[in-house]
Parts: sequence; C-alpha cells; structure tokens
Amino acid sequence: MTRKTILITGASSGLGEGMAKEFAAMGRNLALCARRTDRLDALKQELTEKYPDIKVSVQALDVNDHDQVFAVFKAFKEEFGYLDRIIVNAGMGKGASLGTGYFHANKQTAVTNFVSALAQCEAALEIFREQNDGHLVTMSSISALRGMPRAMTVYAATKAGLLSMTEGMRADLMKTPIKVSSILPGFIRSEINEKVKNTPFMVDTETGCKALVKAIEKEPVQAYVPGWPWALIGFLMKRLPLKVVMKLG
Repeated sequence: MTRKTILITGASSGLGEGMAKEFAAMGRNLALCARRTDRLDALKQELTEKYPDIKVSVQALDVNDHDQVFAVFKAFKEEFGYLDRIIVNAGMGKGASLGTGYFHANKQTAVTNFVSALAQCEAALEIFREQNDGHLVTMSSISALRGMPRAMTVYAATKAGLLSMTEGMRADLMKTPIKVSSILPGFIRSEINEKVKNTPFMVDTETGCKALVKAIEKEPVQAYVPGWPWALIGFLMKRLPLKVVMKLG
C-alpha cells in the first residue's frame, strides 16, 4: 500500500525535515508543521520547485499547545481530504542529572516528548478511527531500552514511555486496518545532538533519514534505525548489566 499523504510534526529541521525531503522525492504529498514557520515556508518552496507534482502544505504548530495540535491535524485532514500516515516526530533533548537544579529543563523535555506526543497520538487516531485506516508512526529512541545517566535521564524515560504507549495503541488497534509503528533511531546527526562529539556509530542526517523512511515504508511493529549496528546493540542493551550498557554509548 502506498501512503500518499503524510503528516510530519517537527518538520522544520533535523529528522523531520530530512524525512520530508525523502518522502517528497518519492512523490508523496506532505502536511508539515513546526514552530518555525520561516523554515517551513522555505522547505515548502524547495520541495514544490523540485517536485512540482506533489502538494505540500505547512502550518505553525507548537506541540505543547495541545488544543492547537488537534486543530492543526483536523485542518490538514480537511485540506487534503485524507491522511494516510502521521509521524509523531517533534521532540527535544534538554536536561541534566536530577537534583542538580535543572528541573525546569527536565520538565520541559518530559512534557514535550511524552504529554505532547500523547496529544499528537490522540489527534492522529481520532482521524484514523474516523477513516478506519491510517499508519501512525512514533519516533522513540534506542535510549528507550534502558535508563540513561546525566542529561539523557529524562529524555530516555520519555522515549521509554512513548515506546510503551505505542505498543498499547497497537494492541488496542490490532483488529483494525490501522497500523502503528515504533521507530527507534540510533545516533543520527541532527540539531538535537549537533554539539555531541566523538559518538560511535553516528551517521549523517541524510543517511539516517533515508534509513528512517525505508523502515517506515515497511510499516513494522518496531524498527531500529539504521538496522546495523543498532539491532544488535538494542539486543545487548536489554540484557547486559547497567554498568556495561553505560559504556556502549
């Protein structure tokens, strides 16, 4: 099945922007939303000039404005008439070790990556239940598999929560035509990690987004991306002692 019209949140930069470019090259129509409308407008112009046969629509969206999430998703549905796939991609990675005075940053990451992801999933599934069809994709992380130290503690916890919630949605929808996929990216260079240096197995944004789109197109239950070496690392992370897991990154 070809998913013709795809909605991507957090599409103004990083993995969201990269996936939009890959899907555009495949001839898909795009509903793109993010806070930075200037970057969305530039992306729309780039894609429509390069691929004149596709439709690209953009809207401003701060996913932490949960009423706006529902309004924007509904507006895209009314504009296109049908949404085939929704990718819950918007997120952030602020934070620090708990108890070190950075509750505000940890809370912001917790709300954005989990509560706001919940809002996006709710809005997406309202549309898909009405259509009795659709593909919901959540962007978790390899860090979801174990607890992580320092700045990664809350981020990893939110991605674990999202991974669990996605499995719950999949269980709830198992007897329907609606598909639900969890994607667990490994280390893909983007704005969220641009300051992180000397990270093993890091791939550039274009390589990572090609792998993400290839995985999403297969509509898997769950996928590690890129598959090598992250499928193996994921297997090990779930089984090795915590002090050993901490050395893998």
